[in-house]
Amino acid sequence: MPNFWVVVPAAGVGARMQADKPKQYLSLLGKTILEHTLERLLSLSGLQGIVVVLGQEDQFGRELALLTDARIVVADGGVERCDSVLNGLAVLAGQIADDDWVLVHDAARPCVAQSDVEKLLSELQEHPVGGILGTPVSDTIKRVAQQEIEQTLDRSILWQAQTPQMFRYGLLQQSLASALSQSITITDEASALESAGYHPAIVEGRRDNIKITRPEDLPVAELILKAAGGSPSEVGNERKTDSENRSRLRRSRLWRR
Repeated sequence: MPNFWVVVPAAGVGARMQADKPKQYLSLLGKTILEHTLERLLSLSGLQGIVVVLGQEDQFGRELALLTDARIVVADGGVERCDSVLNGLAVLAGQIADDDWVLVHDAARPCVAQSDVEKLLSELQEHPVGGILGTPVSDTIKRVAQQEIEQTLDRSILWQAQTPQMFRYGLLQQSLASALSQSITITDEASALESAGYHPAIVEGRRDNIKITRPEDLPVAELILKAAGGSPSEVGNERKTDSENRSRLRRSRLWRR
């Protein structure tokens, strides 16, 4: 496995969670969501360090004991996600070469499987640009305007993007800075590389690498972590069969209805 750094943008407020604090600090099985996420990343072989990017007025994160780990550096966030990622990359200047790997991972994806990250690193270690984890779209997708369906899209060519997203340090930094200077809308790191004319690869990951965005996502994340035994090394490698895990997720969706 190649050596790599990770940037975790955690400066967002997560307004859709309708909570009294940013979503990355909500409790999940006795820890914050951010702590679960960082523990999984810290368990990875080849990790050189993690840059956690916090909002400048954020007092919750700065009180977490885990952030005192010698492998973690804290940086100040920016206005948008891309600004925060750029700030995180700037912290690495002088410690990393342009061709070295940087993984960017959502703070609110605490269920990421170690096996998925290892698969991403293994399959893309010789790639000139890098790529992302993702899953093929399985639902029927509609294009909608003003709550009316305009078109059913061909789902066979559609994928749902996940994180980590893994890119060469120099390319990622240049692409983000270029997109910002041109006021191009950047929804993830891959879109910055795409806007610069590059073609990132995609590696199929697990569907249970969910991003906690809304209140109903929390109980689903709890089910996934419980099924994995809560251990960072066991997430994605648990003895439970895929059919058992899918059954749990189906039941959780029924509860949400």
